Amino acid sequence: MQEEHESISICLILSINAFDYNCHVDLIKLLKQEGELFRLRKARQKMSELFPLTEEIWLDWLKDEIRLTEEEPNREKVYDLFERATKDYICPDIWLEYAQYSIGGMGSPGGIDKVRSIFERAMTAVGLHMTKGQMLWEAYREFENAILSTVQPPPGRIPNPEEQELVNTQVERIHTLFRRQLAIPLMEMETTYAEYEEWSEQGVADTVVHQYKKALQQMEKCRAFEESLLVSEPPKLAEYQAYIDFELKEGDPPRIQIIFERALAENCLVPDMWTKFTTYLDRQLKIKDLVLSTHERAVRNCPWTMGLWKSYLLALERHGADHQTVSDVFEKALNAGFIQATDYVEIWQAYLDYLRRRVDFSKESSKELEELRSAFSRSLDYMKQDVEESQWISLRFVFVVGDPSCIIMQIWAKIEALHCKNIQKARELWDSIMTKGNAKYANMWLEYYNLERSYGDPVHCRKALHRAVQCTSDYPEHVCEVLLTFERVEGSLEDWDLAVQKTETRLNRLNEQRAKAAEKEANLARQEEERSEQRRKAKADKKAQKKVQKGTRAGEKRKAEQDDYQDAWNEDSASKRHRGNGDQTTEEHMETETGLFGRNAPPGYKPAPPGAKKAQQGAAATQSQNDDRPELRNDNNSVFISNLTYTLEEPEAQLRTMFETCGPIKQVRPVFSNKGNFKGYCYVQFESPVSVPEALKLDRREVEGRPMFVSPCVDKNKNPDFKVFKYNTSMEKHKIFISGLPFSCTKEQLEEICKSHGTIKDVRLVTYRSGKPKGLAYVEFANETQASQAVLKMDGMDLENNKISVAISNPPRRNMMDKPGSSKPTTDMMPRQVYGSRGRGRTQLSLLPRSLHRQSAPVSKVENGTAAEQIPATAGASADTAGETKALSNSDFARMLLNK
Repeated sequence: MQEEHESISICLILSINAFDYNCHVDLIKLLKQEGELFRLRKARQKMSELFPLTEEIWLDWLKDEIRLTEEEPNREKVYDLFERATKDYICPDIWLEYAQYSIGGMGSPGGIDKVRSIFERAMTAVGLHMTKGQMLWEAYREFENAILSTVQPPPGRIPNPEEQELVNTQVERIHTLFRRQLAIPLMEMETTYAEYEEWSEQGVADTVVHQYKKALQQMEKCRAFEESLLVSEPPKLAEYQAYIDFELKEGDPPRIQIIFERALAENCLVPDMWTKFTTYLDRQLKIKDLVLSTHERAVRNCPWTMGLWKSYLLALERHGADHQTVSDVFEKALNAGFIQATDYVEIWQAYLDYLRRRVDFSKESSKELEELRSAFSRSLDYMKQDVEESQWISLRFVFVVGDPSCIIMQIWAKIEALHCKNIQKARELWDSIMTKGNAKYANMWLEYYNLERSYGDPVHCRKALHRAVQCTSDYPEHVCEVLLTFERVEGSLEDWDLAVQKTETRLNRLNEQRAKAAEKEANLARQEEERSEQRRKAKADKKAQKKVQKGTRAGEKRKAEQDDYQDAWNEDSASKRHRGNGDQTTEEHMETETGLFGRNAPPGYKPAPPGAKKAQQGAAATQSQNDDRPELRNDNNSVFISNLTYTLEEPEAQLRTMFETCGPIKQVRPVFSNKGNFKGYCYVQFESPVSVPEALKLDRREVEGRPMFVSPCVDKNKNPDFKVFKYNTSMEKHKIFISGLPFSCTKEQLEEICKSHGTIKDVRLVTYRSGKPKGLAYVEFANETQASQAVLKMDGMDLENNKISVAISNPPRRNMMDKPGSSKPTTDMMPRQVYGSRGRGRTQLSLLPRSLHRQSAPVSKVENGTAAEQIPATAGASADTAGETKALSNSDFARMLLNK
C-alpha cells in the first residue's frame, strides 16, 4: 500500500515537471517491485522518449521484455527495442545480449543470416573494445562452432561432396574469425592464440602470426591506459582524456571512435567530450549516418549546451538533410532551456545563416526569401518576449537581451541592401537599431555610413554623418573628422561651411563638459589625498602613543636608540608589508633586533663575533651614508628582500650571486642594526626596471631553510594602501585545498598523488615564516571538472597515517576591520593577560612586600558618597593594565624602600 502511494506521488511530480530524471528512475524501481508490468513498460517508454537510458536500465527492460515474449512470441517487438538500446550508447553487454537473443530465433526462415548480421554489426560497434571485445568474438565463434557440429556427418560415415562443401565452408568461417580477432589488440589475446593453435589442424599461417605480433605490440602500448582505467573510479574523465589523446596521435579512426564511445558511456553529461568527438567526426570521418547519429545523441545528453545544437544544424546542412528536418532540430534547440541569453542569439544566427544560403537572390521573390524575412522578423520578436516554462526550470524568468549591438538586425539590413537591393528596408532597420541605445556609439554610425556609401546615395550619407556628430559620445572627434573628409570629397562650399559649424559647436560643447568633469575629478582626488594624509597621520600618532604606553619592563634597563629612523627607504615601511598568494593573505612583520622589548629572532640566531660586529657596524655606517644620497636610490629598479635568517653570512655577496640571473645589479644593501647585526632584510637595486619582474619570480625560494620573501620596493608612508597581492574571497573552482598533510610531505610527492586526477598547473605547500610546513596545501588543476574529481577521490585519503581533508578552495571573506583604511581595535581596548617574570599568570602568589603595594587608581566616590575601597595591585600587574600605571624599575623600588 505504501509503495502504491509513493508511485502516485511520483507520478504527480512528473506531471508538473516531466524532466525530473531521478523521479523517472524511482518510479521504474517502484513499479518493478509491485510487478505492474503494463505500467512499468509505459514508464520506461516515457523516460526513453525524454532521456537516453543507461546500460543498466536498458538491460533490465530488455530482460523483462524477453521473459514476456516467452509467453507471447513477438520477437520483432524485442528486436525493435534492442535497436533502440544500441543507439543510446555503445555498450558491449547490450550487443552480446542482442546476439544471444537472436540465436533463439535461428530456426525461423533466414534466422542464421540474421544472427550473423547482428554479430557483424556488434563486431563493427564494439569488436575493438580492448577489455570487453573478446567476449563477443568468443560468442561469435561458439555460434559458428555450433553450426559446424550440425553440418558434420556422424562419426564413421563418409560425407558426400555436398556435405563436405558445407563442412569446409563452415571451417573456413571459424578460421576467418580467429584471424580477424588475432589481428586486433585485445586483452588476454595470448589465450586466443593458444586456442587457435590447438584448434587448427594445419597450424597457424605466417601471415596470421605476423598480424598477431603486430596487434600484441599495439596492445602493450595501450596496456598502461587500460590498467589506469581498471584501478580508477568512475567517471575516469582524466584517464579517458589521456587515452583519447594517445589514440588521436596514433590516428586509427576505428580505435579513436571506440575510445570516444567508451569515455562517453561514463561521461555522457560532459559537453566538452561530445564536442571533441563530433568535431573529430565532422572533420575526419565525414560518414553521414555516423556523424548525424552522434550529433543527435550529443544534444539528447546535453541539451543545455548551445554549441552542440549549432554544430548539429551545420552537420545537417553539410550532409544534405531536408529542410523540414533542419527546422525541427532548430525548434527543439529553442526549447532546450539555454542558460545565457547570448546562446539564443547564436542559435538564431546559425539558423538564419542556413536560411540565407538557401535563397536564390537572382529571383526577385521566392518562397525561400519570404521564409528568410519571416525568420528575421520572428527572431526580433523572440528577443523581446519572455521565455516561459523552460524545459529545465518551471519558474518564469525574463529573457535578458543578449544582442545589445543588434547584430541580427545589422545582418538583415546588409542582406536587404546587398542581395535584395532594398535600401529603404535597410534604412528602416538601422533607424530601429539606433533607437535601441546604440546612437551614442561612433562605430555604429560608421557602420551605417559605410552601408550608405556602398548601396545608398550621398544625401543619406551626409544625413547619417550629421546625426552621428550630434549623438556620438564615445569618439565624437573621429566622427567629426569623417564628416569633414566626406565634404572635402563630395560636398559643396555650403555643405563644407555647415559641416565646420556643426563640428566646431559640438567639439566646443564637448570640451566644456570635459573641463567640468576634469575639475570634479581633481576635487575628488584632492579630497582622497587629504583623507589619505589624515589616515597616515593618525597611524603615526597611534604608533607613537603605543611606544609611549609600552615603556620599559620591570627589572630591566632600556637604552633609547637615537637613530631609530635613519635606516634607508623608511625602515618602518620595510618592517611591515602585506602579501598574498591568491589563497590567503598574511601580514608579515620584519623581525627587529633581539631584546626583551623586540620580536623573537629566527631559529638559529647567534650573536656575531666581536670582529664581525665591527665590520658590520662599518658596513651599516657606510650604508647609512649612501642611503642619504637620493641619486643612489631608485624604487622602480629595486626589490625588497625579507624573512632572511639573521645568521646569514655575507648577505650582500650571497644575494648578489642569487639575483645576478635576473639582470645587472647596481647595488645590494643589507640592513644592519646599530650594533652591526644583520636584521634579516635588504634591498637589491638593478640597472634596469626590466629585471624587477624576474626578481619577483624568486619569491618564496628557500635560503638556509627559510622562505625568502621578494616584493616590489614601495614606501608605505607615501603609499599606505599599496598591496602586492589582493585578497581573493571568491571560490576558486579549479583549485583544491588540502589539510591534514604529514609535515614530511614534499611538493613532488603531492604532485605525484594528484596528477592521476587531472592536469596539474601548480602545487603550493603552506609554510610558516621559518619555512616549517603547516600541513596545508593548494593544488591548481587545469579545469573545474578535474578539481571536482580530485575532491571526490582524495577526501578522506590516508597519507602516511594521516587522514587528509580535501575541498574546493573557498577563502573566507575578509573581515572589514582588516581592510585598508579601517580602524582596527587597539590593544588598549582588548583585555590583556598579565604575565609574571616566567610567563605564568597573575593568579600566582605575589612576593612583593605588602607595604610596597600601591593603588592603581585614585580614590573615587561611589553612589552612597563613601570612598570606594581600592584593590591593591602588584608592580607586575600595574605595568600591564592597559598602560594606566608605569612599570617600576630598580630605582623605583629603591626609592620606595628608602621612603618607607
